[in-house]
Parts: sequence; C-alpha cells; structure tokens
Amino acid sequence: MKKNLLIGGIAALLIAGCAKSTDHKASRSAKAGATGNAVSREAPQLAKLAAEGKLPPLNERLPKNPKVITPYERVGVYGGDWRVAQVGGYLTHITRYQGYENLVRWTAGWGGIEPNLAESYEVSPDSSEYTFHLREGLKWSDGESFDAEDILFWYEDVFMHPQLVPGKSPIFMQNQKPVIVEKINQYTVKFKFSRPNGLFLQQLAQVGNVAHQYLPKHYFKQFHIKYNPDADALAREFGYTDWVALFIAKGGTGDPSDTVYQNGDKPVLDAWKFTIAPGAGAQAVAERNPYYWKVDTQGNQLPYLDRIVYDFLQDTDELISKILNGGIDWMDQYFAVPANRGLIYENQEKGGYRLFSTSSTEPNAAIVQFNLNHPDPNLRELFQNKYFRIGVSHAINRQEIIDKVYSGQGIPAQAAPRPGTEFYHEGLAKQYIEYNPKTANAALDQAGLTKRDSEGFRLRPDGKRVGFIFEIDSGRNEFVEIVELLQIYLKQVGIDAQIRTMDRSLWEIRVRSNWEFDATIHRFGGGIGQAVLLDPRYYLPLNGNSVYAPAWQAWYTNPTGAGSRTKPEEPPPQVKRSMELYDKIKETGNTTEQIKLMQQILEIAADQFYVIGLLWAGEGYGIVKNNFCNTPPTMPWSWEYPHPAPENPPQFFIDPSM
Repeated sequence: MKKNLLIGGIAALLIAGCAKSTDHKASRSAKAGATGNAVSREAPQLAKLAAEGKLPPLNERLPKNPKVITPYERVGVYGGDWRVAQVGGYLTHITRYQGYENLVRWTAGWGGIEPNLAESYEVSPDSSEYTFHLREGLKWSDGESFDAEDILFWYEDVFMHPQLVPGKSPIFMQNQKPVIVEKINQYTVKFKFSRPNGLFLQQLAQVGNVAHQYLPKHYFKQFHIKYNPDADALAREFGYTDWVALFIAKGGTGDPSDTVYQNGDKPVLDAWKFTIAPGAGAQAVAERNPYYWKVDTQGNQLPYLDRIVYDFLQDTDELISKILNGGIDWMDQYFAVPANRGLIYENQEKGGYRLFSTSSTEPNAAIVQFNLNHPDPNLRELFQNKYFRIGVSHAINRQEIIDKVYSGQGIPAQAAPRPGTEFYHEGLAKQYIEYNPKTANAALDQAGLTKRDSEGFRLRPDGKRVGFIFEIDSGRNEFVEIVELLQIYLKQVGIDAQIRTMDRSLWEIRVRSNWEFDATIHRFGGGIGQAVLLDPRYYLPLNGNSVYAPAWQAWYTNPTGAGSRTKPEEPPPQVKRSMELYDKIKETGNTTEQIKLMQQILEIAADQFYVIGLLWAGEGYGIVKNNFCNTPPTMPWSWEYPHPAPENPPQFFIDPSM
C-alpha cells in the first residue's frame, strides 16, 4: 500500500491551531507501534484512587509491554471532555471515537498495518495460518485479564453456536468451512484456514471485524446456557424469551452495533467506557478506562481526555447551531457537506474552531442502487434490465447535482476505483455519464418501455406505470436533495420516482436487512489501494453491503439462508464468475496476482453495470476546536479507515492555556 494516500489540502481553510504552541512535531513512524515498560504517570483522578486503595497501582493495571503512541504534535496534559454529537439513533459511528481496538490496526495516515492488542504476529508462508501473541497482562476495564481464553470463548461458544451466529462472517469462512482457532498458550492464538487467505490480516484491521476480541468471557458466561444452567430463567427476568435473545441484547455478538454500545455494564478494552450508555437519554458519557493499555513516549498512561460526551440531536440544523456556538470539539459527521462549508468557514472565530480536511477514499459520493432481486417479479425484471439502468444513468444531470448539492466540487463518474491507483478502470468509471435525455429515452425504449400513459409516464408490460420509491437515510441531507433532482430528471423521460425518508436505524432495517425496498442511495466502499480489495461491494455482490443484490450476495455468503431474512438466489454466470475470482484473490498472498484478479472483476462490473454512480467527491472537511490538540490537519476519509480512530484519539488533548 502506498505510504501516503493524501495529496494536497484545502490550505485556505486550515488555520494554525495547537501546532503553533510547540516547536517539535512528532513524526508518524514505526515508533507509533513500539512497546516499552517505562510507564510512570497517570491521570490525577486515577492516582488518587490508587493512593486510596480503590485501584491497583499503575504498574499492576498495565500490560508488561504497553503500546507506545507517539503524539502527533506533543505530549499532552490530562483533563477535559471531548464533546461530539450523534444525529438519529444509529450508533455505529461511535466506533470512530472509542471502539477501534483490534488485534491489528491501520497505521495513522493509512500507510500499513501495525500490532495492537496483539504485541506481534506471524503469517505462514502460504498465508493459511496466522499466529497472534497477545500483550501479557492486558486487562479489561474491570481489571480482569484479557487473554486467549476470551478469544476461544468467542470462537467455541459464540461464533460456532448455530443460534448465536447462524450466518458466519465471511472473513472467518472458506468454502463454507469456518476457520479453526487454537489456543497455543495463555497469550498466543492461531487462526488456521484450509487454504491460503491472503486478505485476512487486512480484514482484521477493518473497523467492523472485532467480535473475536470484544467478548469478555468472565462477563458473558453468566448469560450463556453452557456456563449458567439458569440462563433461560435469567433471560425471563430481563424480559426476554430465552438466553439467546438476552445474550444478543447484551451485545454478545461483539460486532459494533446498537446493542454493543447500549450495554454500559460490559467491560471493554477501549480508552473510554460508557458510564451513561446511549439510549438512557439525550446524552451519553464515556469515561476514562483506568486499565487502558497504551502510553505516550514519556510513559504517561493514555487517554489524556477524561470523557467523551455525546449529545443526541434531532437533525443537522441543531448540530450546526452547536458547532457555531463552540459546543463541538472535533467532528466531521452529518454536517460536513459542501453546502454548509461557507457557513462553517465564516464562523470559525465565533465558534473558536479551525477546519481540517479529509480526502475521500470511496468509489463515489452518491450511488443509486436498484434492488435487482426485488420480490415483485415485474420490478425485478425492470431493475435487472441493463438498458433500464443505462437509460436512468443518461437521464441524470450530474454536473447540475455537483453544482447545486456539492457547491461545484466533484467530478462526474460511476462507482469505480479512482484515478491514480492500480485499480483505475476508465471504462467502468466513465461509461453512461453523459447527460443526454435523447440517449436516455432510446435506452429505455430498448428496455421495452415504449408505451406511455396520458401523463407521459412509461408503462411496464403489466400495464402499470414505471415508477419506484427511493428509501433514503434522512440524516444525509445531500441524498435527499439529490433525489429531489432525480425526480425531475426521471419524469422528463417518463419515470415516476418517489422518495421516502427515514432515520438511519430504520434505513438499516429496511434496506440492509429487508430486501423488499425498491431503490436507495448510499456511499462507502473501496475506491483506492487496499480498500478496493477489502470492500468491493459495488464491483460484485460481496456481502450485506451490496444492497443492490441481496439474494445474490446471500447465495455467496450464506447459501442455506440460515438466520437471514434474505432468501439466497443463484446469480447469473458472469456474477458467479466474479465471485470465483474474488475467492482466488483471498486465496493468494501475492499482491501482483491480487491486482490482476481484481482487474478482471472490474471488467465484469463494467459489463454488468450493477449500480449508478454520480460523482467523485472533492476534499471534505471537519471542525476542531482551537485548543483541541494532537489532531492532524488532513486525513483519509472512509469507513474502511474509520477516521479519526487510526489517528489515535487517546492522544488528543485540550490545552488549558489556549
């Protein structure tokens, strides 16, 4: 992977902040992954508790070799709150702030992979076996040890349990066979695959793949029937039908989800732990973990900040008001769209903040996705007709969308890897992007939609009007604005498009978990470097993120349909060919071979034309308070690189002198 994925920056928007108060800026180097045992200092509150005998002394709370983090600007000071906000009830974004502690993780700036919970690791020559050496003495937030037993508990009692995890995560499966996890000793575990698995290490570094290290056995065994014969009775006391329902409700799947963050009792390995969990009110609070296992270069235990305080807001207008009045310390979610850039920029002095820039790593900023596996056979036939999708694509005035919704920042493009990367495919990126109603009408005619009603709308073969409903996450204002424009464009070519907006949590259920939706707009996915290999959701129906083909991806990931609402359906030959090629990518550790195989997948994607992209976005932005320090002025933006998590938020701090 390239050492630096960011080029340039919006220099005019970047105002000097904390960096000007120091004359020695720490470099991002291998030192960020170093270990050592020179810890000597801790937060005053924790020192007081230790002196009173309410906490063990610091050297007993930390592992033998804590992970050492090199501060971005300078060694910080203890104290203060990090004020952020959530719009709507969807909680997964919390992972960006306090939930990214994998066995291995991305380095800051996305230059590679480094050990994290694992102090070191080895990969077999054929990439079929991965051995991880955990940090000796590492502890959960309640002081209990974290070791190989916790990972074995996840594997034997959760992952392999047919009721708890009926649909297995693809990263732990090969040819429908699960990985074998072995305990070598108290601090060493081995993951064994039947064949080479060349992407496993990168997949473990991704934000969502954390279940195997997020389930404290000592806590969860009270809810598991294997360890507690009275678990069903306990579940009924909590109001659940059985122990399985209670176990899952307590966050027992381990992956980032609403239930994981809503359980404030669950011990964590993160820098902060919820004391007021989300769902208890309009605010959630996470406080410093006294057993956190990272230190700075002078031996100070991290994190510097006492708490993260989340305000749960109704809409982005409320969030923007809070930003302008200085109520947010670091954030770029929900509000940071081009339409708001001028307002945010003009009020920097009033709000006491500065702007930072982000560089998108995604294949597109807004991707139109029709449900190719719609349960209505008429809509299924319509959406699967490639000429229908081509007609819709030519009916879209991308430049007008860029000008009106994205303030002129963006380049018309389909959903495809970006230029300048080894995966760039010009045919996929540039096909069908010309705004041409005449060409659009011709393609729709070729799709067999030649008849119209008295209002000029096209008719399907069954005599009904050609129309559908876009189901949109209401928290993404730009998507709502786009659909309002799409309604106009599509009406001009005889298509009746409607819109239904909803909270993100409901969108997740309606679109990602229920295959009865018509169409939607979303983003994310791989657009550069390793992200193209790790998340090619728009290049083939890979997993639940490929919402445009829920039944095809289910055939690939969960062919029996066990535990899923989605009924698997065998895909067409070319789609199956892409899946075979992706299996080959996973089975080789040879980078050159992986690139060649991915290029073949992209060639098929160009031919199949699964989804309709609108634009490659320009640089993004966010805000950071002027006294909020150790935050870089620019960083990659994506879900695969869940910024700011890889930038090490535990080393962020507030300078009381500023």
